[in-house]
Amino acid sequence: MSNIDSIIREIEIYAKENDVPIMETMGINFLCSLIKDNNYKNILEVGTAIGYSSIMMSNISKDIKVTTIERDEVRYKEAIKNIKRCDKEDQINAIFGDALETEIDGKYDLIFIDAAKGQYIKFFEKYSKNLNKNGVIVSDNMSFHGLVEEKERIKNKNLRQLVNKIKKYIVFLKENTEYDTEFHKIGDGVAVSRKKED
Repeated sequence: MSNIDSIIREIEIYAKENDVPIMETMGINFLCSLIKDNNYKNILEVGTAIGYSSIMMSNISKDIKVTTIERDEVRYKEAIKNIKRCDKEDQINAIFGDALETEIDGKYDLIFIDAAKGQYIKFFEKYSKNLNKNGVIVSDNMSFHGLVEEKERIKNKNLRQLVNKIKKYIVFLKENTEYDTEFHKIGDGVAVSRKKED
């Protein structure tokens, strides 16, 4: 096991022990394959958490650059620490701030949305202008632990509201006339949206 692999394993354990939501193994593998197969180089991530997915994405190739945004200070600091431990400072630019208030210039091959579930529509609308012509927007947690499909398992009001917002986002993607979206039952449910050709 290489040094970076053992650090990644430690990050996975930390996430589990500290209840930090990171991408499920099958989900992150799917995302990394998507990046590799399409030779995506410039990635924008909304929701760094502790840096797990940005490290995994940057690990595919030395010429991949990731810009990632996180508003939770504790998680952001942990992410910075993990990025340094993996020697990825040259590849990953982590920004501390609210993604809805952060202004990002430049174009990206892939935009990955994995932050506050209730804000997905706003994130999509705000950052779609930063997408390259042949790029994709990937959204995680479309299944939200199976609760989107099995609403009767939801016991409290806040969770019900959150699941309703995810459902609203799924409808938004399906009805979006500018994008074609494929839904994959992988990990916690992944949506891949491609801009339709003019």
